[in-house]
Amino acid sequence: MKKIFVLFLVAILVISLAGCGNKTTSGKTDYKIGIVTGTVSQGEEEFRAGERMVAKYGDMIKHITYPDKFAQEQETTIAQVASLAADPAVKAIVFVQAVEGAAPAIDKVRETRPDILFILGVPHENPDTIASRGDILLELDQLQRGKSVIHKAKEMGAKTFIHYSFPRHMSMELLAARRDIFKETCADLGIQFVEVDAPDPLSDAGVPGAQLFILEDVPRQVDKYGKDTAFFSTNCSMQEPLIKQALETGAIYPEQCCPSPYHAYPGALGIEIPSDKAGDLDYLSEQISAKIAEKGGTGRFGTWNRPANVAIIEAGVEYAKAYAEGKIEKFDKDAMVQYMKEVTGDKNNEVKFSELNEDTPNFLLFVLGSQIF
Repeated sequence: MKKIFVLFLVAILVISLAGCGNKTTSGKTDYKIGIVTGTVSQGEEEFRAGERMVAKYGDMIKHITYPDKFAQEQETTIAQVASLAADPAVKAIVFVQAVEGAAPAIDKVRETRPDILFILGVPHENPDTIASRGDILLELDQLQRGKSVIHKAKEMGAKTFIHYSFPRHMSMELLAARRDIFKETCADLGIQFVEVDAPDPLSDAGVPGAQLFILEDVPRQVDKYGKDTAFFSTNCSMQEPLIKQALETGAIYPEQCCPSPYHAYPGALGIEIPSDKAGDLDYLSEQISAKIAEKGGTGRFGTWNRPANVAIIEAGVEYAKAYAEGKIEKFDKDAMVQYMKEVTGDKNNEVKFSELNEDTPNFLLFVLGSQIF
């Protein structure tokens, strides 16, 4: 009888341990998730999102940054990512933005850690190059935005559309294709399309030089084309001066390169977010609307109603947790769509997903809902 009882207790213990997933007896997870983002100067909202994941999950998250001049310092990026993978507890890495250097970094890691899940957000390298490296890739639907941004600008009263970029970005397949769709859609809607070369923030002039150019050039363009000019830039560091000058000159700003209420608007408008309002998008939208109204810009500034790159990081972490706990395989489109809907609070089914093409089903494109302040 005692032997049967002992066997019964052993069976219960085995079942209970199996139900714990990847957790230690103390209740803590025995896996970690790496997050790779830019620094505050290149992408503050992504960096802050990484910080919030650390605050939420503690030691389970390891957050590192790639260098500001990532194109010239790819070896540093490779070394940083390899350092994450050197920890055997790291089961997944969420890389946003997946800048130049991501592909060789993944190749390096795969040599010793083929088990690691790679979630790549906003890849900078060509789809053919990067799609085979990542397990699941997330990018804004740039081709759809080629139409939606221009239609929004038209709704705001735009007669001219200024597109700021530089050769490095225009060598990226999706950004170049979006630029072409911008041009075509402008022609269809009777809007003048103007392409302006701006300094690359990764050049010798750096971010300060690129920002100074925007501060000086926007007034020149408004003097030339009038206030019904919409401005768009492909670079994150240019958004703050672009918002400032568009508002000062009475111009139009349909949305950022990486649309989000948090992206550049608080800094450009001098909005300080109290700690008790952190993450409160309704509060932030109200503050942005009020600041824009003070300068007479109501109805001429917009963005998405949720932060795109932040959503990638937050959904990516939840997806990575599910993978580490054995709940999903490396690629599960339905799971990613569900996590994106959850982290963005999608109640009106505004989150839309599509695949880049039949050859790369793991490369997913998405759009979120928009708002005009």
